[in-house]
Amino acid sequence: MGRVEADERELDFARRDLVAYGVRMLEDGLAVGTAGNLSVRVGDVVAISPSGILYREIAPEDVCVVSLDGQKLSGKATVSSEWPMHSGIYRSTDARAVVHTHSAEVVALSLSQSELPAVHYVIAGLGGPVPVVDYVRFGSDGLADGAISVMASRNAAILQNHGAVTRGATLQQAYERALLLEWLAKVYRLSLGYGDPRILTADELAEVEAEVRRRRYGGPALEDGAR
Repeated sequence: MGRVEADERELDFARRDLVAYGVRMLEDGLAVGTAGNLSVRVGDVVAISPSGILYREIAPEDVCVVSLDGQKLSGKATVSSEWPMHSGIYRSTDARAVVHTHSAEVVALSLSQSELPAVHYVIAGLGGPVPVVDYVRFGSDGLADGAISVMASRNAAILQNHGAVTRGATLQQAYERALLLEWLAKVYRLSLGYGDPRILTADELAEVEAEVRRRRYGGPALEDGAR
């Protein structure tokens, strides 16, 4: 099988996966309506969920395929407004998939906190405490730049008054990290109701990361944390 044929086959898989994971975002409470978006990189092009279509109504042929320089190559629908953020993350990291969510716990945290601290050791899978990027309008280059600056050392970024973005080596891994981020935000909120939460130190997180690497333990969300 030639490289072009292999890429086309991967793109077909990517289109179907993006449709399926879009529905999962609704079911898992990571998005409502048409909010949020997902993408997968295949070679030098990116398959990305379309703009303005309800997730349950998206068909594989609606998924847009775009070159890294922004040229739309295929797809019946309009490219997601967050294309600058997705493409910037692909150009600046080794990500192969990106998930952008509007999950309630993370959005609530972004309104009053500057970061999600290390309240549980599984945050090592995100690269450590997750910073909150200052508010910038959706779809803007400024928002993309803020997310990219965090992604240089993290597998997730929180977007103030907006949502979150995660990356991974696969769509499954990026999605599991989005679920993990939402769970951690909930744990942090609940902990504040009991008093001042104990936060893990950098040394304690480094110990966790070393043990995860030794055991290859924890599944897609925990493995291969950003260094």
